Amino acid sequence: MAAAPDTLYLKIDRNVVVQDVQVHLQDIASMECTNTAVLRQLKQKKIFTFQEKDSQKQKKQRIQVFSILSIIQQIHEDYPDLEVQNIGESDFIVECNADVQEHKALDIVKTAALCIVIFFGAAFTIMTFNNDVAVADVFKQLYSQVIGRESDGVTELEICYAIGMPIGIMIFYNHIGKKKVTHDPTPIQVEMRKYEQDVDDTFIENASREGKSMDVD
Repeated sequence: MAAAPDTLYLKIDRNVVVQDVQVHLQDIASMECTNTAVLRQLKQKKIFTFQEKDSQKQKKQRIQVFSILSIIQQIHEDYPDLEVQNIGESDFIVECNADVQEHKALDIVKTAALCIVIFFGAAFTIMTFNNDVAVADVFKQLYSQVIGRESDGVTELEICYAIGMPIGIMIFYNHIGKKKVTHDPTPIQVEMRKYEQDVDDTFIENASREGKSMDVD
């Protein structure tokens, strides 16, 4: 009775970042196989090399889209009888961060400029909203109905509103400084993950349509 072929379980995430232009299978995939010798050899298998310059655009190539079939094909070149079970993504992106220069001063300037734009943009939005719904008039009318005298413009209502708004914003966004109110992901983190998924989907679809995805023939 013939022995059952070894099985390799392969898991690759949708977006993988590598730090070297030489991409090996262990850099992008989690693998498990009962045959430790096969597993050890496959971890060292080189599957792709990022070029320093793209021949058409004369710029460094940093992103490549792969089909899992191309990875299985390369594995079968060395181990044709090996059974591969994919438990990860069917299409994925590999991004190379090799030789990326850090410009801390420039990053600080960009962050400061972004914070200023967000601060004044949010302040303008809040003021516009308050003006559209006439919050000041509502506070004056409410104050006169409850207290029995006309508002002088700065009352307990305005003070509580001014204090409660930043507190409500911090609670909603689940952040007070560097600390989180709860362990749940913040709304910004949720939206960023959705944005990243949309970007990945677009990269994969564009690469497939343009024939730039690493796939089998």
